[in-house]
Amino acid sequence: MRKGPNNLITDVAGLLVGNAEDHRVKSGVSVVLCEQPVTAAVQVLGGAPGTRETDLLAPENTVQTVDALVLSGGSAFGLDAASGVQAALREMGRGFAVGPHRIPIVPAAILFDLVNGGDKNWGRFSPYRDLGYDAVRAAGATFLTGTAGAGTGALTATFKGGLGSASTVLANGITIGALVAVNALGSATIGGTRHFWAAPFELDGEFGGLGYPVPMPQDAALPRLKFREKQAAAANTTIAVIATDAVLSKAEAKRLAIAAHDGFSRALWPSHTPLDGDLIFALATGASGKAPLLEDFIDLGAAAASTMARAIARGVHDAVAADNDTKPSWSQ
Repeated sequence: MRKGPNNLITDVAGLLVGNAEDHRVKSGVSVVLCEQPVTAAVQVLGGAPGTRETDLLAPENTVQTVDALVLSGGSAFGLDAASGVQAALREMGRGFAVGPHRIPIVPAAILFDLVNGGDKNWGRFSPYRDLGYDAVRAAGATFLTGTAGAGTGALTATFKGGLGSASTVLANGITIGALVAVNALGSATIGGTRHFWAAPFELDGEFGGLGYPVPMPQDAALPRLKFREKQAAAANTTIAVIATDAVLSKAEAKRLAIAAHDGFSRALWPSHTPLDGDLIFALATGASGKAPLLEDFIDLGAAAASTMARAIARGVHDAVAADNDTKPSWSQ
């Protein structure tokens, strides 16, 4: 396996990503924009999810494709971002055709970043609808990671979280890409060190090249949690997109999302807790024209997990310090 040319989810043909953020609020929005409608699915394994339009992604339901996906900060307020994305797509003439009308299909997921040192006194309406609109207008093949988009105000137990991305090209030419906003209750690093749990999957020093600590610290297996006080116990959730240019059905895309959750488990300790809303969307653009056989799907699933683990580590690694931070950045 090797990285794609940009080591971003946009190495998957047919996808663009746009970010918009408000650094005073310490929050933001990331949009995966599909250049054409794309097969999609979702798998939720966290106990506290916040979502919009995820039921339609079930394999048995009618709508087969989506126009965009939204990852947003802001807890339930952040679900407004999808309305802004819909507005931008409607201006483009995009959406599911129903008679003379077109309805943009925009599933969304949110993370909790309301107690991160930012100013949340935004008045009557939250900024997320406008941020969603702006993120679509900013979409391109390259984008910022770390303290950007949906990762702007993200935190983990030990360091600032952030927006991460990575890509992998398999031997058969199929490309896998991941985008993730890392805001976990747990930690992406081992014990009190700066070494990442995702170290075995790192390619070309993309998140510091430290490998595993030697010897492994005695407290490595001790879960480190972001908050212990009850009033902040739900201030978490890691949300992500796994994408491929393979030709997949909705059911196969669902299997890809399930496999990618193994990347959460390899990169975050603990993950999938009752206080995380851990969720992964899956996209299959079909741009490669290649439909994997069953034995090929094993490699595809493994690549989905490893690519997701790398993206998580990159999100934490790339975050930068800002005023009023409640956690240090990895680079400090």
